[in-house]
Amino acid sequence: MTPEEISANIGTPTGTVRAQLTRIQRKVRSGDFSPPPLPIEQIASRKRIYLAGFDVFRTDAMERGHYLRELCASFGFEATYPLDANVRDGLSPTERATWIYRSNIEAIRACDIVMANVDDFRGPGEADSGTAFEIGFSAALNKDVWAYTTNEGTVLDRVSSQLTSMGAFCERGFLVEDFGLSKNLMIACAARIVSGDAATCLAEMATKYGMEGTPSLYRPAGESEIRSTG
Repeated sequence: MTPEEISANIGTPTGTVRAQLTRIQRKVRSGDFSPPPLPIEQIASRKRIYLAGFDVFRTDAMERGHYLRELCASFGFEATYPLDANVRDGLSPTERATWIYRSNIEAIRACDIVMANVDDFRGPGEADSGTAFEIGFSAALNKDVWAYTTNEGTVLDRVSSQLTSMGAFCERGFLVEDFGLSKNLMIACAARIVSGDAATCLAEMATKYGMEGTPSLYRPAGESEIRSTG
């Protein structure tokens, strides 16, 4: 806008507007004043989170993704959900699986942080295998990895086992690890695990990264966290 247009819009004499613009320009050149970032610059500077977890297998997976993205935004983060990308039409089941795999890999590469839902999945003490892979891949890329779980106690607490002189063995005859961890050591040692739900994890992340935000009050109809199956 020209000084004349600004003058007309705010009802201030053109001479006054020109003088104020000149003073601002001098401050900017001398480094005494930095203009506030544009909205698009503010969004671009936000840390981006990849939302890993078995939420994509829920019957309300899309609504769940919307909830998680809104929740991340309320804490000042941008978020990518695995179902954000639309799979191309006409692919065979194998081609479709490969397309999803590559899409998720690229989404992880493009993010700053991975936040994973590692609640027990299809069995006590075990996180979703796809999520476990994404945590490992992210750790290999030196991404910051966070995880959250509502499961209480250690792996040994939740897995049905029998104690022997050689340790605790599950019903199928395999040793149950006993490191006092809530998840398998390869997950627990690769991620910062937060006890609680996604909002609890985001609150700790916001503190760690110096973000400001307020948890979203939005929650889908019938929304409930999936708890341990054990």
